[in-house]
Amino acid sequence: MFGLSDWHRDGTLAEYVAVEARNLAPLPGDVDFAVGASLPISGLTAWQGLFQHGRLQAGQSVLAHGAAGAVGSVVTQLAREAGAYVIGTGRAADRQKALDFGANEFVDLGNDTLEDVAGVDLVFDVIGGDIQKRSAALIRAGGTLVTVVGPAEARPADGLAVDFVVESDRAQLSEIVKRVRDGRLRTNIGKVSALEEAVTTFNASERRTGKTVIRVRP
Repeated sequence: MFGLSDWHRDGTLAEYVAVEARNLAPLPGDVDFAVGASLPISGLTAWQGLFQHGRLQAGQSVLAHGAAGAVGSVVTQLAREAGAYVIGTGRAADRQKALDFGANEFVDLGNDTLEDVAGVDLVFDVIGGDIQKRSAALIRAGGTLVTVVGPAEARPADGLAVDFVVESDRAQLSEIVKRVRDGRLRTNIGKVSALEEAVTTFNASERRTGKTVIRVRP
């Protein structure tokens, strides 16, 4: 099984943990546990932001911030599969990784001009602050800004701004893992560490892209 515990239930980084059955889905035997562990937060956040809150349709365009990261890479892949044109963002070092995950274009937030991006239908924000405010101005009439970094500080001139907290959903988990199995979705795992190394791993000073996974047992 794999899934996402309710947010009021802390302490899932343990050998044994009780999770509501409604928050779990079967993990197929041919899917590695590390892959399964990397999917719920990143996969569900991307799915819910794009389809529940962003109501993405084929032919639309998406500005996916952090396109080489754990969430952004899944946003990019799911949006492309849905028939969207994806503009990924990140640092210069992230360019090739974002393109490999399916971004049609890439904007280096350190060197390129974000405002050169033509109007988009959906912005998926994982950064907030000034980048969020500048991104809101790029949204076409009727478009949506979706953010996961708290209440939106900016709003499109003629559109919606939605902030949300990801929730577990068994049906969505099943759809996500199905795409992993058939090759439509690639996971983005940054580092896998043992439970004994968890504190050191999470406190590491070097920058990583991808999901950190703690393997409870070897």
